[in-house]
Amino acid sequence: MYSFSIVIPVLNEAPIINHTIEHLYRIRSGFDVEVIVVDGDPRGATLSAIHHKDVIKVLSPRGRGTQMNKGASVSKGELLLFLHTDTEIPEDAFSIIISFMQSARFVGGAFELGIDSVRPVFRLIERMVSARTRFTNVPYGDQAIFIKRDFFHEINGFKDIPLMEDVELMRRIKQRGYRICIIPRKLKTSPRRWEREGVLYCTLRNWALISLYSLGVSPEKLVKFYYRDWDTIK
Repeated sequence: MYSFSIVIPVLNEAPIINHTIEHLYRIRSGFDVEVIVVDGDPRGATLSAIHHKDVIKVLSPRGRGTQMNKGASVSKGELLLFLHTDTEIPEDAFSIIISFMQSARFVGGAFELGIDSVRPVFRLIERMVSARTRFTNVPYGDQAIFIKRDFFHEINGFKDIPLMEDVELMRRIKQRGYRICIIPRKLKTSPRRWEREGVLYCTLRNWALISLYSLGVSPEKLVKFYYRDWDTIK
């Protein structure tokens, strides 16, 4: 049976981090699971808010790819699962992952996207994301990407880029001829970014960014359009 290391990159997530952690420990039900929270805030504000004593707390320079690599570097589990703070994996996620990963065909995978809102527009977004993921076999980070730890280190993990680190990693795996499985089960992610920025704006912006990245525009240029205040917060 696989052991798991769950790596959660955070920045200013003190209000919700304990909810995320409690959910993970509640559903682990006998599985060997370690939780690693990697804070990109040099003050460690999110780490200071964590209640659970077993959580591994790590400080890192800011940047989701950098933070996830840092978490992976201290991990011990055979499978790495990279989780966004505002995302909950299914209650039986660990057993489902193991059932898929017992096949030698796969080096990693992800879940279907589910958005925690009753608004019909989010059902449309879920269907579009599912179609895109099935067609490209390139899941995004909010789909809870998991990967064999030894293989992750063999390919040198995420690139140190400010955006698209998840897409770049998945494409690199495909280019090497390895397979990624998309588990036909939805996780549950918060709609907070869509609701804060506007559903239409956020969706069209994301489509534009991935299209421009595919055309060769660098993540260093694209990040300024992803974070409206990038020049003041970097």
